[in-house]
Amino acid sequence: MSIAVTRSYLLLGDDFSGAGWRRWPMRAIPRALDSFQPVLLLLPWLLVAATVSVLVIVIPSGHYGLLLAVAPFIAAATHGVHATALVGALTVALYGMLRFWAPSEDSEGVWWIKFGLITTSSAIALLTSQARQRARELSRTRDIALALQGDLLPAQSSGTSTVEVSQRYIAADTEAGVGGDWFDVIPLSGARVALVIGDVVGRGVHAAALMGRLRTAVHAFAELDVAPDELLAHMDGLAVRLNEDDETRDLAATCLYLVYDPVSRACTLASAGHPAPAFRRPDGTVSFPELPEHPPLGFGDIAFESITLPLDEGTIIALYTDGLLNLRRHGSKATFARLTAALAAEVRSLHCLCDRICSSVPADSDDDIAVLLARVTSLSSGGVATWQLSDDPRCVAQAREMASRQLDAWGFQEMAFVTELVVSELVTNALRHASAPITLRLIKDSALICEVSDGSHTAPHLRRARPLDEGGRGLRLVADFTERWGTRYTDSGKTIWSEQPLPTTRNDRDPTCDGPAQSSGNVRPRENSVHDVE
Repeated sequence: MSIAVTRSYLLLGDDFSGAGWRRWPMRAIPRALDSFQPVLLLLPWLLVAATVSVLVIVIPSGHYGLLLAVAPFIAAATHGVHATALVGALTVALYGMLRFWAPSEDSEGVWWIKFGLITTSSAIALLTSQARQRARELSRTRDIALALQGDLLPAQSSGTSTVEVSQRYIAADTEAGVGGDWFDVIPLSGARVALVIGDVVGRGVHAAALMGRLRTAVHAFAELDVAPDELLAHMDGLAVRLNEDDETRDLAATCLYLVYDPVSRACTLASAGHPAPAFRRPDGTVSFPELPEHPPLGFGDIAFESITLPLDEGTIIALYTDGLLNLRRHGSKATFARLTAALAAEVRSLHCLCDRICSSVPADSDDDIAVLLARVTSLSSGGVATWQLSDDPRCVAQAREMASRQLDAWGFQEMAFVTELVVSELVTNALRHASAPITLRLIKDSALICEVSDGSHTAPHLRRARPLDEGGRGLRLVADFTERWGTRYTDSGKTIWSEQPLPTTRNDRDPTCDGPAQSSGNVRPRENSVHDVE
């Protein structure tokens, strides 16, 4: 991986502005000194030349030859290791030559003492230059890791209509570099939200790069709408393959994946070696659920288990990495008591609570800290409409009529045409290719969500229809007239869902843009559609 860093930055976890993370220069040279840079680079050589010239021409008595000892230190401050070594060797050689060119009144023993002092100063200057070079390399590595991690972590997220979030990331100031902590808020189908937090074992650029790969993988697997335990199984398999590709490093990472459903007000979560989240109920009580114990990702052949918990409206979910606990320096009992006290405090907002939690961390903490807080709410009963459908083909017309009446009740009459088309196609597919029970559900959230569930685990797939095919274009129409659609598997079958932007949030489309038009209430199907699906 080739990474170019043009400027060093320090990431501060107390501010995620809309433009990204707040960044401050770690090292800055005043512009006024830029013009003196050539002089500083030539200073050691000029000092050596001037000192030798004075000593040779004037031939003074005394200890003026010791001025040469300053040259290696100036070289160490302005040059690299090789230049410092060259200046030091030249200084020692010139002082030895002065013994014969400009004899002094010093005795033999005193001269050797001075010569040893010059030699020692040159060696110390060389060691100082080597230490500065190592410090620069460590600082450069840390800067790269910070820049990489800052770009890979998500920007400020305000959550969704049912989940308010606040997050903080605090990088530990250690010589080993930053760690691989990360978090994410991923919107899912059916107005659900996934909360993710993880921690890669190790520090430095490799940990930050691996964190980015795992975060991308979580997004990809989340798009499949799989259960938390199944997602962690996929992540574990990916970690095993990454270990096999690079045998020089052992990949290990913890991860916690939580899915909240605002309709049922339940959360399902699974953990791979990650600390359990904390739940702050509306009455102020704080609890830590007991999760099934599993090793971190990368061990392979792990059967992960998930648990489902009911949540009250207004419950705060706190996800964090082990840096917040700092169990290596403090006992678990005292650590959880401190976290409980910080969560139970009454604060004005979720951001203030996040700041309070981070400020409660002891000063001796030497690990990165990632905190993700989420306050959950539920969808109102008026925002969800559910109907159980029979396996009679005549129920398709009934489903269209019920959906149209519900849209009238919500005030979305202009969305009736597309919604009726979607309902008709999805219910027809369920009757022809699936089994009972069949359920139709409409959800009014930030978008209009239409879901049709059945008892079959076989999912349809988009494919190109041939011109003479009689059917198979239903899902193509659904994909063309909606913003998103997909399949979600459940224990009892599957759910085909689609989303349409609400009239108040729909973006006006530029008529000069190419490509298919977005879904709209008064749009009619394109006559030249020749795509098939099933």
